[in-house]
Amino acid sequence: MNEKVLQHYLTFSTYTNPGLYQDLLVRDVPDNIRELGLLVRQNVIHRTTLAEGNVGSNADLRFGDMTRVPWWRQSEDDVLPTAAAMFAELYRRDQRGLVHDRKPEDKLVLTCRFVHVMVASILKSKGIPARVRSGNAPYFDMGELGKVSADHWIAQYWYAKESRWVTIDVDGSLSLDANFDPYDMPEGVFDFPADAWLAIRAGTDDPQRFWNALPIRGTIVVLWSLFYDFHCLMNSEVIYPHHPHSALPNVFGTLTETELAQIDNLARLMQKPDKNFDELKHIWETNKSFHLLEGGLL
Repeated sequence: MNEKVLQHYLTFSTYTNPGLYQDLLVRDVPDNIRELGLLVRQNVIHRTTLAEGNVGSNADLRFGDMTRVPWWRQSEDDVLPTAAAMFAELYRRDQRGLVHDRKPEDKLVLTCRFVHVMVASILKSKGIPARVRSGNAPYFDMGELGKVSADHWIAQYWYAKESRWVTIDVDGSLSLDANFDPYDMPEGVFDFPADAWLAIRAGTDDPQRFWNALPIRGTIVVLWSLFYDFHCLMNSEVIYPHHPHSALPNVFGTLTETELAQIDNLARLMQKPDKNFDELKHIWETNKSFHLLEGGLL
């Protein structure tokens, strides 16, 4: 592996920077990836778990007793976009920080992107190259298990002993009923958007298979994930409301063949992001339509 690439993923982004908590994370969070992931997951409630309560995957209260969480609690995605903000809030609610016995009412209410930003932040703090990835997961039961691939964010870390990226799903690790290891996911389990986009463009995959939480289905779901993933590969783990102009619903249908071909090229490069790192970085530094974002005050 090119050392420049590894150094890139060892570097903190605005989002993964742990701020003043780095030394505490190195000291207090276990090095073992499964123990690390479990600890992070035990300090977070997914917003759907909070909404559904003590049913389904939480019937055994593995995520805590939702009746103990104040009725007014909502998703905190919009107010805790960075690792430093998330760690600060964890320590504010319980001065011990990341702990296995955190009270349900003191957990953060966050979704998959935020869980993996925290995981990447901890791994980078420990000197392990890591990157957040965006795409779609067909392994969650959305009422059409195996037929719907839901928008989802995961992470990868560099396992130096075997010289490979290991793909992990910490957010889904406690609720999956699947025949694979969420701490070493095999190739093909997760729908990376570069592959999905090119398959849809070639007519070999059904765009209606892809779903996101708005909820909408179709090719634009994959395009959003593609741009999210591109930003992640460039160490910019943007929040959900932010995407390039071309991915806006009222713009997507008007894209020209030239513009679509540019996206095709980006997707092909993203299929092998380490090999094509220099070309991806050049696009990042020169293509305004792929880099600049819209949403909120942007």
